[in-house]
Amino acid sequence: MSDMTSDATGKATGRAAGGRGVNGGTDRPYDVVVIGGGAAGLSGAVILARARRSVLVIDAGQPRNAPASHMHGYLGHDGTPPSELLAIGRDEVTRYGGEVVQDAVVAAERLPDGAGFRVERKDGDPVVARRLLVATGLVDELPEVPGLAERWGREVLHCPYCHGWEVASRPIGVLSTGPLAVHQALMWRQWSEDITLFRHTGPEPTDEEYEQLAARGIAVVDGEVVGLEVTDDRLTGVRLADGRVVPREAVVVQTGLIGRADVLAGLGLGAAELKMGGEVIGTYVAADPAGETEVPGIWVAGNVADPKGKVVIAAAAGVQAAAAINADLITDDVNRAVAARRA
Repeated sequence: MSDMTSDATGKATGRAAGGRGVNGGTDRPYDVVVIGGGAAGLSGAVILARARRSVLVIDAGQPRNAPASHMHGYLGHDGTPPSELLAIGRDEVTRYGGEVVQDAVVAAERLPDGAGFRVERKDGDPVVARRLLVATGLVDELPEVPGLAERWGREVLHCPYCHGWEVASRPIGVLSTGPLAVHQALMWRQWSEDITLFRHTGPEPTDEEYEQLAARGIAVVDGEVVGLEVTDDRLTGVRLADGRVVPREAVVVQTGLIGRADVLAGLGLGAAELKMGGEVIGTYVAADPAGETEVPGIWVAGNVADPKGKVVIAAAAGVQAAAAINADLITDDVNRAVAARRA
């Protein structure tokens, strides 16, 4: 068992038994090192720890949904603060003997004998793993409009299934920066009758799209958006370059969904383009349905592999990848045992 403890913030620290000190080097490899401690990484780590695998989760502490006060659509956890879910997950991992440390992975490479991977960390000693589960998530790239970043996750939103209920029936603006803006406006109309599409830098809608917008009572405002109006720490309007201010209480944007795949560069895994409606909207790491990549021994789960997945989907992907990893390790264990017996 582990003598892992948790500090006041719920972040796990310490050293597991068996000579795998997270700060003092290693004398034998972990079965699995999980890079990323979000819903996908922690869910995978719980399954692996319960399968009696030695597992280390290395978490940089930069979850995508950190700005959000609550998460939604996760059965049994609807409305739970994201930080609370992660604290519960870390506790579950350590309860089964796994380890969780807060650190950043700066590089990873395959060992010369091909028997595993060496993982370099920013603040700790390198560790060795037989398999890797990469659950590093993604970064949302916001449009370059002053004030958006400060309100991100509060009144600046992107997903109606995550935040639509909370702003239902309020005046909502949709910021057009690409060809998907009309689709966004028509979708958000489900949650509010007061939707305004701001043309901003996006393309002009087609005649068919103008007709659809008009039929659903969605106003279209020309001109570039240059900022937001905030009163008493609440969004109250959208400011245009010509000085007009259109009252709005929420703004919908399309973000760039950039998978955090830098750590995989040294392992021969590159990022693929994510397209929607013919438009490139982000990057991700390609894998099979169980999360196995084209590089043997490496699995991916969560938003780094599925940028559009919600928290519950990321957690499920972590479980699925963990089961596939354990099956792969079982095959390896059997092959090693057969070889040793023959020898």
